[in-house]
Amino acid sequence: MFFGHIQHIDFHLYPSAVQKALRFLQQTDFDQLEVGRYELEGDKIYVQVLDLQTQSAEQNLPEVHRHYLDVQYLHSGIEKIGVVADNGNNPVAQPYDTKRDILFYANVENESYLIMRPGNFAVFFPNDIHRPNCIDGQSSPIRKVVVKIAMSQLSP
Repeated sequence: MFFGHIQHIDFHLYPSAVQKALRFLQQTDFDQLEVGRYELEGDKIYVQVLDLQTQSAEQNLPEVHRHYLDVQYLHSGIEKIGVVADNGNNPVAQPYDTKRDILFYANVENESYLIMRPGNFAVFFPNDIHRPNCIDGQSSPIRKVVVKIAMSQLSP
């Protein structure tokens, strides 16, 4: 997992596919984009623009992906994201969905939280369980951008 701010990126620290995602996030005016999906490289790298209302952690199931990593960027609002390494011992709430590349856990142990403010981003790899869209203090409307990168794009 990586965590940072979109205005302070040391690009050479990231794989080239993640660099591409971060440059897109830096250079795009998300106030002008509609909610929806946008392709950067077909199904290999694509973007989801989401308008959400944060909810309690209990209302958001922890999730993990197998074939894509997430670059989650908070454009506006306030959000808390639960994070923990996947030890493979968590009870499954919804089995792995191959079409959506997502598995939901019922709960996880030893969860920590990232406090997201506008401009923050986090990169979640397949072994990083994350519980996005959680309330930090009080419910908040958020505009979030998720860049999905196929793990195959990280291989040489």
